[in-house]
Amino acid sequence: MRAALPIDAVVGDYVQLASGGGAQLKGVCPFHDEKSASFYVHPGKNVFHCFGCGESGDTITFLMKIEHCSFAEAVERMAAQAGITLRYEEGGYSPRHQQGERTRLVEAHKVAAAWFEEQLATPEAEIGRRFLAERGFDEAAAKHFGVGYAPVGWEHLVRFLRGRGFTDKEISVGGLASQGQRGGLIDRFRGRLVWPIRDSSGDVVGFGARRLREDDNGPKYLNTPETPIYKKSNVLYGIDLARKEIAKSGRAVVVEGYTDVMACHLAGVTTAVATCGTAFGEDHIKIIRRLLMDTSTYRGETVFTFDGDAAGQKAALRAFEDDQKFAARTSIAITPGGMDPCELRLAQGDEAVRDLVGNPVPLFEFALRSAVARHRVDTAEGRAAALEEAAGIIVKIKDRSIQHEYAVQLAGMVGILDEQFVVRRISQLARWQRENQQNGQRRPLRRAEPAGQQPAGPERPTFRLNPRDPAQFVERELLKLALQHPELVSPAFDQYGEDEFPTPPYRAVRRAIGQTGGAAYGASLPDFTAAVREASPDDQVRSLVTELTVEPIRSRRKADELYAGEFLVKLRMQAVDRRVDEVRAHLRRLGDRATAEELHPVQSELWALQQYGQQLRSRGATAL
Repeated sequence: MRAALPIDAVVGDYVQLASGGGAQLKGVCPFHDEKSASFYVHPGKNVFHCFGCGESGDTITFLMKIEHCSFAEAVERMAAQAGITLRYEEGGYSPRHQQGERTRLVEAHKVAAAWFEEQLATPEAEIGRRFLAERGFDEAAAKHFGVGYAPVGWEHLVRFLRGRGFTDKEISVGGLASQGQRGGLIDRFRGRLVWPIRDSSGDVVGFGARRLREDDNGPKYLNTPETPIYKKSNVLYGIDLARKEIAKSGRAVVVEGYTDVMACHLAGVTTAVATCGTAFGEDHIKIIRRLLMDTSTYRGETVFTFDGDAAGQKAALRAFEDDQKFAARTSIAITPGGMDPCELRLAQGDEAVRDLVGNPVPLFEFALRSAVARHRVDTAEGRAAALEEAAGIIVKIKDRSIQHEYAVQLAGMVGILDEQFVVRRISQLARWQRENQQNGQRRPLRRAEPAGQQPAGPERPTFRLNPRDPAQFVERELLKLALQHPELVSPAFDQYGEDEFPTPPYRAVRRAIGQTGGAAYGASLPDFTAAVREASPDDQVRSLVTELTVEPIRSRRKADELYAGEFLVKLRMQAVDRRVDEVRAHLRRLGDRATAEELHPVQSELWALQQYGQQLRSRGATAL
């Protein structure tokens, strides 16, 4: 038996093998998680050995370990694959009683799958054929994927399998039937379209069934329960059809449903697979990694496709959490208009499906853009929050060179012109994370803030004014003029918005002046500052109003309209420059993919701001 079926033919159903030097082949070990190929096979000697975990043996040992089956079941599986008929001792040839459990259950599913296929041609199955046709699948497509139909009724399949020699225990343990209220077996799948779920070697191990009738109160999709041969976390629908192409192309495409797999394959994307009633998880990653021969030196690609709606994006971000378990590049393809690949093929044709998969976005980039999109990056606070959340994503990237690249990209996404500030911040957070992991600690990463801003939240200290800061000095001097000599700055001062005073305490004073009636009104009051103090929200602002009222004007000459006009222009120029930076950052966020309609208003605003700034520089206060 061992000689009849070479070990590389058996192992090749589970592991993508490549030359390992000499007569040996190598691949990623299926028995432990590794980033380098340490699993070696010697076809001439029909043995395998993993230098990582120490597992070794021959062909039969390999099958027993990977399928968790007995010696007899492994032999039976090899015999079936090699086309050899077995004869049993101690009682002669009696496969029904002496075959291993796994072999019997696989055989029952094979028989059931063929029976379901036959039922799809019956008059009752018209509703199922119509369902397939409405989604672009003809008879040939249904046959290619083995799609069948489970008739309405309680025990059609049960009776058929009994007639083929299977026991009630085998039918029940295999998940093909369940106990009815009267104690007898009833079919698990009734009145539904049925897809056979095969393992990588092509054996049918379970089924997925789609509801067709409104009076069916069951779930939309009903899958085989966990059985000795079916573990939903260990199977991928379509893997039997996609396995060789995945290994050949170095790319796997993960979609969400059975019809999506069908649509992709029929459109020419023959590397598509899907999970079966569960989220994509670590065990699925191991299956794909083995087929991709996914190692630190050779990197394939896994493309996840999800609907463009909120649920699809959430699923995509869940996939991001598993990204670092791949050495492969992982990308995301979001279908347009909330369509899944099946709907996309129906609406726009095969080429649209190929284009979708052919132009994915790197998963890290998608995760970053999703994080940034949740914040208002047109405000300083929004940029700080976006940077904080996105930084937590970047520090999870193990490859430091890619970390740096995404840090630079993040600066553009958020609209922070100082790229090096973002790069340094990411490096700092990554270093803290490494230190925490080395020390076995899990303290939260510190909040990232844009350059020049103080930390926000509970740890935020009292804002400290810095009169030596040139920008703050302009704010301070103009407020002093407004409080001490309101007639020199009005009426222009009253047209200035609070946002033109970016320093929070000074903005509070500007607000109090406005609530009092403005500088123009203050010029008519005998004690304008007293009215402003009265309008101040708290003692800190009142104290600052008093401070600004008594602090001397910094002019070397007597305060006059010329000096006041100088600071009115300086403050307005600072506001214009800030807005120019924001608009440029907006243009950068739009990137090369922006349409002319998106770019035109932003470019127009930038041009207008630049023209206004030029006028302020050349004409001074007369341009206000």
